Amino acid sequence: MSAPFVPHTGEEIAEMLDFLGLSSLGELFETVPAALRLAGGLDLPPGESEADVVDRLDDLAGRNRAVGRSLVCFAGAGAYDHEVPAVVRSLASRSEFVTAYTPYQPEVAQGVLQAIFEYQTMVARLTGLEIANGSLYDGAASLVEGVNLSVAATGSHRVLCSAGVNPRWRSVLGTFARGPGHEVTTVPLSGGVTDWGAVGDTGPAGAVVVALPNFLGCLDDVAGARALAEATGARLVVAIDPVVAALLESAGSLGADVVIGEGQPLGTPLSFGGPYLGLFACRAADVRRLPGRLVGETVDAEGRRSYVTTLRAREQDIRRERASSNVCTNQTLMAVTAAIQLGWLGTAGLAEVALGSARAGRYAHEALCALDGVEPLSGAPFVREFALRLPVPAELAVERLAEEGYLAGVAVREGFEGTEAEGALLVATTERRTRAEIDGFAASMEKVIR
Repeated sequence: MSAPFVPHTGEEIAEMLDFLGLSSLGELFETVPAALRLAGGLDLPPGESEADVVDRLDDLAGRNRAVGRSLVCFAGAGAYDHEVPAVVRSLASRSEFVTAYTPYQPEVAQGVLQAIFEYQTMVARLTGLEIANGSLYDGAASLVEGVNLSVAATGSHRVLCSAGVNPRWRSVLGTFARGPGHEVTTVPLSGGVTDWGAVGDTGPAGAVVVALPNFLGCLDDVAGARALAEATGARLVVAIDPVVAALLESAGSLGADVVIGEGQPLGTPLSFGGPYLGLFACRAADVRRLPGRLVGETVDAEGRRSYVTTLRAREQDIRRERASSNVCTNQTLMAVTAAIQLGWLGTAGLAEVALGSARAGRYAHEALCALDGVEPLSGAPFVREFALRLPVPAELAVERLAEEGYLAGVAVREGFEGTEAEGALLVATTERRTRAEIDGFAASMEKVIR
């Protein structure tokens, strides 16, 4: 067996240890707890040829079942099986977009800069706020940055976050909150919507966070969140579903100061967990606290319209000490994809997609709730996603329905332990779900819950 690859020579390692005043590599790593240090070598198999490795990876990949005709998708929870038109796939895969790098040099990046500018414009219109950035990594990152902006603007580290916000996003927020010292309080749900009355202390807060619709698909109480934000002096952060938003009053008009969301439904197909796209918009008063990238419109030396990155309050610029974030990048390709999808659909087209999703959701809800032993988790209004109680464990239903050709939904566990939602099945529909598919899904559900 060949020797393991070590990037440094023995002389270089000795020189480093001498500089640090240490006698061995073991002494160097003594700060790492013993329980976390590897004892002995890694138990790895011997090296294989490239062809053998490719075959092995093909075998592993073959265990996946992609969403399609053989696996009809009724799962959601933040990722949705929407139609992606051929024109979106074709344009978004052009090499000018796929290979584009950070557009610091506007003279060679006008195409990408304009595409991001158009994306920002459409997100601003969708959210009802004046400013949108050039995207973030995903919905969870947008939540973190929305809280960071709110805390920086208000000076209070207290965060009141609805339990209806995606539990994985809340988990990420909890991790990031430990660094700057944000104090996150989760506000419980009652009847599927946030019980803002459970917040007894109306002292100062930095952020109030609510989702519309929430993780369980219910249309939550944004008015209650707005009232609490005003009472505590907090910024109101609203997480939206960008497709459902086409049917609802904009979050900005409902009083949101910051709007965040997951942009995957805007032209990005399901692909085993990524890539995703973080939506982020805020009011003009907070533009200098905006995380990530912002593209602005200007004119060049000859008076022609042109685009540049602007107000870059990040680590590469002089205002970094005033920034609410050190994030300076974005998901350019996914943002361009979203811009193409939104541009192709237009206002009426996006509303049509949302309406088709809602109609399918209503039909699926009625078909499933007609089955013996199946009942809705709550009576709160929903659009295209809803939670059900089943007479069998939700995980078992998901497993059995996969054998029937249906990705049945998401079993609600993580983040809802000990609540009325624990153990429910979260079902979602999009405009792609047909009456025949829903009827087949209901028939298979009846079979697996007997």
